[in-house]
Amino acid sequence: MKNKLSFKEVLLVGSLLFGLYFGAGNLIFPLELGQRSGFNLTPVTIGFLISGVGLPILGIVATGLSDSQSLFDSAKPAGNFFAYFFTILLYLTIGPGFAIPRTATVSYEVAFKEIFGANDAVVLLVFSLVFFLIAFYFAVKEGDLIDTIGKYMTPIFLILLAIIAILGLVKPMGPLASVEPIDKYQNSPFTVGIIDGYNTLDAPASLAFAVLIISAIKDLGVKNPVDIGRETLKAGLVCLVGMGVVYTSLAFLGSASAHIMDGGENGAIILAKIASHYLGSAGHILLSLIVFIACLKTAIGLISACSEMFSEVLSFKISYKQYCIIFSIVSFLIANLGLSRIISLSLPVLMFLYPLSIAIIFLSMISIKTGKKEIIYKWTLAFTALAAFFDLLVNLPESLSKSTFITSILSIAQRYLPGFELGFGWIVPAIIGFIIGYMIDKSRKKVK
Repeated sequence: MKNKLSFKEVLLVGSLLFGLYFGAGNLIFPLELGQRSGFNLTPVTIGFLISGVGLPILGIVATGLSDSQSLFDSAKPAGNFFAYFFTILLYLTIGPGFAIPRTATVSYEVAFKEIFGANDAVVLLVFSLVFFLIAFYFAVKEGDLIDTIGKYMTPIFLILLAIIAILGLVKPMGPLASVEPIDKYQNSPFTVGIIDGYNTLDAPASLAFAVLIISAIKDLGVKNPVDIGRETLKAGLVCLVGMGVVYTSLAFLGSASAHIMDGGENGAIILAKIASHYLGSAGHILLSLIVFIACLKTAIGLISACSEMFSEVLSFKISYKQYCIIFSIVSFLIANLGLSRIISLSLPVLMFLYPLSIAIIFLSMISIKTGKKEIIYKWTLAFTALAAFFDLLVNLPESLSKSTFITSILSIAQRYLPGFELGFGWIVPAIIGFIIGYMIDKSRKKVK
């Protein structure tokens, strides 16, 4: 047994972590915020990097430090009911509820939307059907496609992005950060950037991915939880630098692209137009192929991961293959809502999940000192969930969030939760819950 990885091993684990996080869906959000943030590009991008890169790395490190074996294990100190609730909800969100359908819609919008028009529902229907039939086939077979794509296609994908990014530097589409930001980015751009980073889903996903990274480090000979946490941090820094460079480059490309296209497009369309601008029709075809394969790889992996988790954790008599069928069908149906609608409908759930995920990350980090105390977890997460529920309500579709009933409920949060208007109304309740749980735990020890 050893207490640290070699430099080469750290790079290897960091590369694995980057590969797990960076799918084609991660392309769209930095491009969008780059185009829409205008002259507030810098604070928005920094905020995005904190939640889109920093928090996921903390999630991996925290899981390693707390010696948790799975997402369910990380949430279990709060009780089995919460662990089941949180695990199932998170996997549904990073699976058929949002992330898996997004793989089909991103690849469709990059490859075909420019050709067939903005609202060709029939083309999306046919494309997504073929897409998920292929994804289902390889997810069930658990063949070698994922390894092949991970080894060869991901580097090609990143090389193509690098070419476009370099072209953007050498032959810019226009000056950076020179247009008026849209309403969303005019006030508190830094905190809005942090909220935008939620869309990557990487912080909650880090709690699910952590077991793979920890297992890889253990396989390389490091067994002690403290040593695992330290080596995970080193690998995380490799991933952080890589993702930070890619995200920043995409945000800058998005900002410059505001001069060659109308605003308000989603990131997939922005990327397609940028590729066509620099590389013409050949560039668009090549980009479409790479994005399609990258999205397909992600879809296969997520269908497989979700099916495996549900078949193992739940006691229903549903096999792995049957879950693959269910998740493929559900993802196909949701994909046909279209990318923009999927993002808007998923936002309320993301705003509820993120505070809970962040709270679990920090509870896991400090558990090396406090231990995994049930009373601390329960009070902290109960207060966090209560405040996060208000974030869910405020991000519902406008027809619901502006209703008299919900408006009256939200007035309570606006009055009593500091930072609620910025999306951080859960922080003070989480701290209060932690303090209460900690004090109760201390008082119990004194009684004993």
